[in-house]
Amino acid sequence: MRIRSLAVRGAGVAVVLAAVLPAGAAQAHDNGAVRATVTPASTAPGATVEVSVTGCSGTTGTAGSGAFEGDAQLTGRDGDKYALNGSARIKHGVSGTHDVTVTCDGHPHQGVGTVRIERHEPEKPVSPVRAGGGGTAHLTTTTASAEANEAGPGTRHAVIGLILAGVAAVAVALRSVRRRRSE
Repeated sequence: MRIRSLAVRGAGVAVVLAAVLPAGAAQAHDNGAVRATVTPASTAPGATVEVSVTGCSGTTGTAGSGAFEGDAQLTGRDGDKYALNGSARIKHGVSGTHDVTVTCDGHPHQGVGTVRIERHEPEKPVSPVRAGGGGTAHLTTTTASAEANEAGPGTRHAVIGLILAGVAAVAVALRSVRRRRSE
């Protein structure tokens, strides 16, 4: 009877230890000091980001996110003392803030970093683009806009031309008359 009592107590202790130890180990692992830093923290779709992870023991790991095209393969000297580093490309068509999950030491560490993706609309250039030419682009813009405003000679130009032609004709006629009188 005494052996049976000891066996039941031993089984009870084994069940309690089996339930408590894995939960305690997982809790200690999840609350560890694993941190992921994504550089740049804010980027555009299609860009490549660098991922740096601290707090992992070992020399390899992976970092994944719903924003990455694939997992970043992390490598380094010793994760306890140095950072593990890798790179990943941001998917096209994603935006917003996404969590980064790191897998190292055989365990996933969820939400240990974030990456923010912002869609940037490219600015449309205004012709001509201010590039090179030693500052002549500004002069070209001014000349082009002045030429666009002037469609050609108008009535005002025609009247001024006729007046100048008339003055020139009168000056030639008066000079001719003076020459004839002096002869």
